[in-house]
Amino acid sequence: MMDRKIILDTETTGLLTTSKHRLVEIGCLEMVNRRFTQKHFHCYLNPQRPVDKGALAVHGLTDEFLKDKPLFSQIVEEFLDFVNGAELIIHNAPFDIGFLNYELNLLNQAMTPIERHCTVTDTLVLARQKHPGQPNNLDALCRRYQIDNSNRDLHGALIDAQLLGRVYLAMTGGQDQLFASEAAALPVAEAVTISKASKIQRQPLPIIQPSSEEWTNHQEFLALLRTNGHCIWDLRRDQT
Repeated sequence: MMDRKIILDTETTGLLTTSKHRLVEIGCLEMVNRRFTQKHFHCYLNPQRPVDKGALAVHGLTDEFLKDKPLFSQIVEEFLDFVNGAELIIHNAPFDIGFLNYELNLLNQAMTPIERHCTVTDTLVLARQKHPGQPNNLDALCRRYQIDNSNRDLHGALIDAQLLGRVYLAMTGGQDQLFASEAAALPVAEAVTISKASKIQRQPLPIIQPSSEEWTNHQEFLALLRTNGHCIWDLRRDQT
């Protein structure tokens, strides 16, 4: 049986739909049976209103950049077709779902809520259950699961969806299912560069030799441990 999930993230003009903030970016990656596929949905949107300074500092999407992008109404059918019947995997889902439902409601109340089209899993809830009392934002989870997010200078829906997909796999059963196909599968043109765990370069551990005084003290301690003249740690210095 096919298990189809959509890893989803959005960027917005601000924090609150009650202040009539709008979506400016949607990024989705398809995962089938715990493997990323070649399918993804990504678009920037003209929000028809200015981007707040606080939001601009987070994602860097300017009014000038967004002014010639499509309206949500122009991409909504393609978006709903892509997510229909899938399980959405979202970090802090109430935020993204709230904005998606706000946009859908502005167009046609019959489309709302998005939960009519798909189910939703909130990875923030999963993370809090698994790591209670610890930081559980996306950056913290990447650090915890040793996922490289060094190219994530600003937030971006597609970049964050890629990172979230890897975090989700790590939290729910390990990353071994991902690495075999990730390099070919993910749309990396404008997304984070992913380094396979098997290729992480680590510096060799230093070998620190004891001083003469330390060696003498060590031998005196071993003399106390010897039984019948032998001790399992009784090595000559030239053997170390």
